[in-house]
Amino acid sequence: MNKRPTSVTVIAWLLIVLGGISILTTTAAINNPAVLEVMGRSPLPIGVQFAMTYAGLVIMVVCGVAMLKGRNWGRLLYVIWTGAGFVIGIFTSPVKGAMIPGLVVFIIACFFLFRPKANQYFAAPDPPGGPQDT
Repeated sequence: MNKRPTSVTVIAWLLIVLGGISILTTTAAINNPAVLEVMGRSPLPIGVQFAMTYAGLVIMVVCGVAMLKGRNWGRLLYVIWTGAGFVIGIFTSPVKGAMIPGLVVFIIACFFLFRPKANQYFAAPDPPGGPQDT
C-alpha cells in the first residue's frame, strides 16, 4: 500500500473543512441584500447560482474524502468541476477580480495533486480504505 503524500492530505483536508464552512456561510448569506445585489448583476439567475454553489461545495467535500481514500476519481472530479466553474465564472461573474485568489490556489493544488508521488498514490491498485481495510 502506498503512503499518502502530505500534500494530498493537506489539500484533501482543506477541501473538506473549507467546503463545510462554506456551506454554512453560503446558507447564512442567502438572505443578505448585499450578496443578492451582487449576484443579481450576473446573467445567471440567482437560484441557479446558489444551486451551482451548493453542488460545488458538496463536490468539494466528497472529493476531499475520496482523495484521503486514494480514489483517483476524487482528484479528477475536483479538477474538472473547479476548472469548469472558473470558465463559467469568467463569462458570468460581475466581480472577475475576486476569482484571482481562488484560481491561484487551484493552480497550486493541481500542481501538488499531479506530482509523481501523488500520481503513484492514486494509481495504487488497492487504495487505503478499500475492501481489504474493512
